[in-house]
Amino acid sequence: MPETMILIPVRTSEQGTALNSGKLKEAYIIETSMLDVNTEDMQRLGLQEGDKVRLSNEIGTIVVTCRGKKPEDLPHGLLAIPYGPPTSQLMDSETYGSGMPVSKHMEVVIEKVIV
Repeated sequence: MPETMILIPVRTSEQGTALNSGKLKEAYIIETSMLDVNTEDMQRLGLQEGDKVRLSNEIGTIVVTCRGKKPEDLPHGLLAIPYGPPTSQLMDSETYGSGMPVSKHMEVVIEKVIV
């Protein structure tokens, strides 16, 4: 099932709320560990909501939980994840730490993790 797709790290309004409203740090970590996948891509890849998937590129590897997004919300072939500690492990040192990489799209290999 390993397949190369494009990962887009995004900032969400929930991140600012979680960090500024006294919500627990764990809420931020949970959110930034959730990968959005087009529901039709999930079916094609044999994934279900809540499955653990491994994303890897030449820089690093992370394991995150996938959740489905309607095709009108997320086009085929794209993966989206809130920008945070997990995504930084996939970024080169010039990008990580430089603020939000607004247009940082990364090629990653996605594969299901069997637990």
